Amino acid sequence: MSTIAPLPFEQDIHELELALAKLESADDAAAQAEEVRRVRKELAAMRKARYANLTAWDTILVSRHKQRPQFLDYVDLAFDEFVELHGDRAFGDDRAIRTGFARIGDYKVMLIGHHKGRTTAERVQCFYGCAHPEGYRKALAKMQLAAKYGLPVVCLIDTPGAYPGIGAEERGQSQLIATSILEMSQLPTRIVCVVIGEGGSGGALGIGVGDRVSMLQHAYYSVISPEGCAGILWKVATDETKPRAASALRLTSDELLRVGAIDEIIPEPVGGAHRSPREMAQQLKSHVVRSLKDLGTRDTAAVVERRYQKFRAIGHFLGE
Repeated sequence: MSTIAPLPFEQDIHELELALAKLESADDAAAQAEEVRRVRKELAAMRKARYANLTAWDTILVSRHKQRPQFLDYVDLAFDEFVELHGDRAFGDDRAIRTGFARIGDYKVMLIGHHKGRTTAERVQCFYGCAHPEGYRKALAKMQLAAKYGLPVVCLIDTPGAYPGIGAEERGQSQLIATSILEMSQLPTRIVCVVIGEGGSGGALGIGVGDRVSMLQHAYYSVISPEGCAGILWKVATDETKPRAASALRLTSDELLRVGAIDEIIPEPVGGAHRSPREMAQQLKSHVVRSLKDLGTRDTAAVVERRYQKFRAIGHFLGE
């Protein structure tokens, strides 16, 4: 039986998976080898067709799948070493953002990313990936440390947004995010950013200013969540308004690549990253190493200027 939790649009796929599992575990499985092959082929074709035509809301559901690989999964699967660095040297250590020295391929990097957590206890500790000001202060301090030692920065983004609590606002949430955006725009080292799941609002942009900004195929990147957008436009987030909001926000990787908001889409295994974390990790590793290799051949000053101009130009359209 499949151990992957099915999403709402995968019910027919899940039923076929159960049928295949039943065939494979039957006492006469060898005699039904031809039927097993037929069902496997049908299942693969169904997954491929379904995931090639996801709606914006379907993409949201995939990006939030409870078994989707998270930051620490990629640390284990894609990076060869990781030494975590804690604290912001001002208030505390925000577990929603993790930072540390890492090695990937032949490169030593400063690795920074959101982590949501798996168990309920870990999710509470990580605030479900919603960082506080101390998280962004920690991230910025570690980026500046990386620049001091000439290390490139790799950021893995996966957050529904910055923590919206009163305490976070009192401690300068918006100011820290704005400062982080400003400092990243002129940080004198290479920066590679990848949205691995959710890319929500300023919480994502706070560690999202890079020379290369890419997305996993079924991730999303948006100024607001579909629920938040639906609540503003239609006063209520329902099963009807949330998909409408997701479509209107143009938050999928295809849409963002088309308008130049991201540089590249990293393909996911058929059925999403949660179906094959190791394969997805290797895809991510290849992309990061390739990006670092390309950026490493350029003058640092030229890299910074290009980064700055790139973000200045986003959203700039010429009229008739």
